[in-house]
Amino acid sequence: MINLIKKLCIVSISALLCACSSMSNNRAAPERFSDLHFDNKAPIMLSVKQINIKSEFTPSFTRPNVEHLFPISIEKTAKTWANERLEAADLSSNRIAEFIIHDASVTEQEVKAQQFLQKDSLNYHANLKVTLKVIDNKSSAQTTVEAYRELTMPIDTNIEDKEQHWNDMVINLFQSFDEHMQINIEKYLNMYIKNNNSVTMF
Repeated sequence: MINLIKKLCIVSISALLCACSSMSNNRAAPERFSDLHFDNKAPIMLSVKQINIKSEFTPSFTRPNVEHLFPISIEKTAKTWANERLEAADLSSNRIAEFIIHDASVTEQEVKAQQFLQKDSLNYHANLKVTLKVIDNKSSAQTTVEAYRELTMPIDTNIEDKEQHWNDMVINLFQSFDEHMQINIEKYLNMYIKNNNSVTMF
């Protein structure tokens, strides 16, 4: 039986900073796996005139990095999240929001069996780190969410089973990311949520 070990870590950061980034390409997912979408939830209305989606992540396409083998791209899904969950709702303002993908990587590590007759295994670590920043004239406010999942399976797992577990890994990663990013926006960027009458001081 495949042994699955899953872990999640969420790190939330708020600060007053500036940043720059560059775009990177995504590899198409196999047709038998559907891209993730988030338009079943109400969009988060931000009091900004536009939302810029950027990525600082560049896949290496060489091991130990294996994110390019996953049936669903973490980087592409993060962009989909921003497009479907964030909405610019104040076109008359000068404020701009930036959704910056810092990391969308997956690494693979071979783990030797500790006991006789046990199989060696493969450990996968998926990491997603994203910052949402609102630039208001010369100042800015931001929140960062970093999430990860870990998955361990026998080294001889066939490719069909691997892809299914990788797919589930990404789904679980974004379920948690979606929840925690919304919490962070409401806590740290609530002054930029349209029609929000309460402002949290921190």
